[in-house]
Amino acid sequence: MAIASLEEKIRQISEEGEVAPAGCYVARYQARGKRRTYWYYKLQASSPTFPTAGGNHELSRYKHLGAAGSAAHVDGVIQVVRRTQIDELQRAIDSLKESWSDLYSEAKKNVNQRRGKNQK
Repeated sequence: MAIASLEEKIRQISEEGEVAPAGCYVARYQARGKRRTYWYYKLQASSPTFPTAGGNHELSRYKHLGAAGSAAHVDGVIQVVRRTQIDELQRAIDSLKESWSDLYSEAKKNVNQRRGKNQK
């Protein structure tokens, strides 16, 4: 019941919109102009994940999001939030499954011990 509920929450989050790839985060970087410094944001991955602008089917570790507050920046942050939520829910599911496995193996062990005593 609990696992199904958590899996349903993951499905709902996935349907809300795009989810950042695993291991991605929003990074802030500085660009210098002639007269001032500008701050921009990008999605950054540990391995090449994002299509490049050239359309040559190469992948990049970065996806430019633009300035703070831009539509792309806000969308990128929300994608990372969705990924974080899904990852946490998945960890909870994995923990419940592991606990269930421990409980099941312990119960099976107890049943086998009782059978052994009854056969003597």
